[in-house]
Amino acid sequence: MKHSQLLSSRRQFLLKSSAVGAFLFAHPIWSWASQEEDPKVKALVAKTLGIDAHNHVDVPFDRSVFDTQQYKLADEIQKSGFSAICMTFCVDRPELKEEGDAYSRFITSLDEMDSMLVQNDMTRALNYADLKKAKKNHQPIVIQSVEGGHFLEGKIERLDVAYQRGLRHLGLLHDAQSAYPLGDIYTNLEKFGGLTDFGKEVVKASNQLGLLVDLTHCSDKAVMDALEISSKPVLTSHTGLNTQLGTNEKMAKTMMPRLINKDTAKAIAAAGGLVGVWTHLAESTTDFVENIRPIVEVIGVDHVCIGTDSKMAVAEGSTSRFGKKTNDTWTGGKKGFLYAVIESMLEQGFSDDEITKICGANYVRVFQQAVG
Repeated sequence: MKHSQLLSSRRQFLLKSSAVGAFLFAHPIWSWASQEEDPKVKALVAKTLGIDAHNHVDVPFDRSVFDTQQYKLADEIQKSGFSAICMTFCVDRPELKEEGDAYSRFITSLDEMDSMLVQNDMTRALNYADLKKAKKNHQPIVIQSVEGGHFLEGKIERLDVAYQRGLRHLGLLHDAQSAYPLGDIYTNLEKFGGLTDFGKEVVKASNQLGLLVDLTHCSDKAVMDALEISSKPVLTSHTGLNTQLGTNEKMAKTMMPRLINKDTAKAIAAAGGLVGVWTHLAESTTDFVENIRPIVEVIGVDHVCIGTDSKMAVAEGSTSRFGKKTNDTWTGGKKGFLYAVIESMLEQGFSDDEITKICGANYVRVFQQAVG
């Protein structure tokens, strides 16, 4: 697909989105929060511009399959209590085999997400003003994210195409190495001693365009390389402190390479960035909040956010075993995700100000600094 065709597709999506009527309180999920919910919790959720910094909304790489599916994205976001999610997808599963496959999957996914957003009466936030307006109007919104720069295939100009299509949050790396490597992945043996020259070029170009750079899946050395060259704050959106291993030994062993150490976390914070705490290694909301507190103590409350690494919406009838639905993260939970987490944060002594920062304000600050 030519560059002009891609931009035309983006313009068509924006025109459709602008014509969408605000569903606001006419949407039935607005009444989801029980009238019996703690008024303090309800007030904090209403006050907070809540952001999930890493939430998967996985779509098929086959448009004919997508057209048979439905995603109740708006319903699930409203139920969760979040104002917005960083709507994330990846293109490196299943294995990429042919040149051009990564880019084709990337464009197909964005096309499908365009349709999903129109069907859910939603749009993407292209800047801070969009987030602020959506919150004021009680409308859920998404920040478009991709996990892994595989789609670039060595072509830096594709960043501009991605930006024009609404991408604002770029995860440099993912589980599988790109055919045109950007740097060392933290679960693989080191090959490049950090970021590659192309990886560094991508960080610099992202700064110039207005893309927030996400360093999750980067080795410690790759993180340090990015911090050295980035002119904007960055984040690691979904991880946990490597001293918080939970009670599931098998899970802890699997996740250990994906956890962040204190020194790397401090370096990200010192550069104005964020570390997002995921839901892994937590068997309850109490455990999750107990995983948040130590990293707050290490890097400060202004540098911590939430990145669940869960799935906000899955296709109806999906049999995928991978990734928990956000609002069903913990067995037996009857509250939306953010309602439950804020309730636990209050119980564990977090102040209102600390809660609003961790649950969204910190991410919004860094998003505005990086994107505008």
